[in-house]
Amino acid sequence: QVQLVESGGGLVQAGGSLRLSCAASGRTASSYAMAWFRRAPGKDSEFVAAISWRLGNTDYTHSVKGRFTISRDIAKNTVYLQMNSLKPEDTAVYYCATTPRRDSWNARTRSLYDYWGQGTQVTVSS
Repeated sequence: QVQLVESGGGLVQAGGSLRLSCAASGRTASSYAMAWFRRAPGKDSEFVAAISWRLGNTDYTHSVKGRFTISRDIAKNTVYLQMNSLKPEDTAVYYCATTPRRDSWNARTRSLYDYWGQGTQVTVSS
């Protein structure tokens, strides 16, 4: 199993920044890529960004391109999501997840991710 623990959420004004962290432990060697999803109140879960551990390939949903940056620290088994120019519509619970699947490392489908963190709340006030 892989355990994921998110941190770094909070309350920020529109235009501000936050950095989320996701620390992985356990059988991390089985993880090919990590992703961030978010769920806003009353909405479906949404893919935000993904990164592959070895190559560092990244992918983003359109609405966060140019504002969010996903990165990883292999030595610390930690993935980050730097969020800049935050908007009220970014308000959501953010979850990190991991997949062992190389051919779908940036999948938008939740079911392709095997392990999930507990989530961290991000609230952006207008």
